[in-house]
Amino acid sequence: MAINKEIKRLDKSNVELTITVPKEDIQVHYNDMISEYTKTLQLPGFRKGKVPREVLEMKYAEALKDDAMSRIIDSTLQDVLKDENTSRNERPLPYSAPELQGKPVLNLDQDFQYAVIYDVMPDVNISQWKGLNAEYIYAEIEEGDIDRELQEIRERNAVVMDRDDNDTAVNGDIVTINYKIFDENGEVSKMLDMHRDDFAFTLGSGANAFKFDDDIVGMKRNETKEFEKKFDEGLESIFIAGKTRKMQITLTALKEKKLPDLDDDLAQDVDEKYQTLDDLKKSVKERLEKQLDIRLREKRLSAVLKLIMENTPVVIPESMIKAETESRVRRIARHYGISAENVHKMMAMNGKDNEWRDEARQALHSRIIIETLMEEQKIAVSDEDVEKEFESIASVSGTPIEEVKKHYDDNAVNYIREDIMEKKITDMLLAENNLKPGKKENYLDFMTDNS
Repeated sequence: MAINKEIKRLDKSNVELTITVPKEDIQVHYNDMISEYTKTLQLPGFRKGKVPREVLEMKYAEALKDDAMSRIIDSTLQDVLKDENTSRNERPLPYSAPELQGKPVLNLDQDFQYAVIYDVMPDVNISQWKGLNAEYIYAEIEEGDIDRELQEIRERNAVVMDRDDNDTAVNGDIVTINYKIFDENGEVSKMLDMHRDDFAFTLGSGANAFKFDDDIVGMKRNETKEFEKKFDEGLESIFIAGKTRKMQITLTALKEKKLPDLDDDLAQDVDEKYQTLDDLKKSVKERLEKQLDIRLREKRLSAVLKLIMENTPVVIPESMIKAETESRVRRIARHYGISAENVHKMMAMNGKDNEWRDEARQALHSRIIIETLMEEQKIAVSDEDVEKEFESIASVSGTPIEEVKKHYDDNAVNYIREDIMEKKITDMLLAENNLKPGKKENYLDFMTDNS
């Protein structure tokens, strides 16, 4: 079908596509449809396939034209969007369905024209991405960081013993509890993590999401305690952060830990490759340094991208923001075992809607910058690049490379290619800009900060 198209860029990262279909093609399409109906339709007084065209058109004139128009729109729209001459930035986003504008009317003796609007990838004009001066937050490994890791190793190698029945829980004990957090109606919350049996952790370690360590101190084995608790504003769970709720805790087991001495014997117990405590300390420091290097790279890249984003405004389509936000909602819903609808309600109650939208917008802005630079710089990935990545995976996992490859189908290999492309462009960003350390944080805060 011969058609003419006109694509006009609008101001919200969307386009208006106008399609004109010549009247000659309209008539051909309409006749084909009528022929199809006359062969398959059955009306009272006529045998199947014997309904005269005149009768059909007289009885269903407007419905037939509406049907023909719908078919023409579907067919021509698909032809235009699948046409290889339609650029990537003129195609609708996967989650943006073209919306028909107005109420087009089909006249069989006239050209037919209709228009649709849909979201597209935003226009991006990166004027400067080299030679920028950026400061990044950093950290250094101190002796105390190594000591903390060694203490955790002692904790993992501790001997655990039951405490006496009359003993009360103190920080450092290993406790096992059943707990329930009640909702605003006084019912046990149905959300996962809000009620749990046989939950074990070290008291005073803060290794529980709801920070109820202090509420357990002083309890005896088999004791049940009910109390009102005001949860922290900064709690990870947005559903009870800053709220006061009734809580019930039953202490079912109480144990104490006997920590091993920090000496050569402990090092040898951890792994036979360590002969002395100094060997273990060296290994701990090397591991922390590797983790720090990864985090420092993230912070450097974030500092550069922030400057590029500030100088490169991008209008993010609403459909992109909605899709990104919904993806986060689904992850939260799966984590807590509740519906996405309930997550939305909780977000609204806690005033998180705009915050999440802003986070989604920032994440998308950053991602669009990266993808645009990859395209502009013509970043390519060779088979040799992929092979080196497989070698790296095999080396880290200690698995023969041929065994590693067996776990990667074509789709997985494509993901590897995308990762390599992104690493190449981020390497360029770090190499082409002037980065210097700014504010210093302690190692633990630096490694756990999500910003």
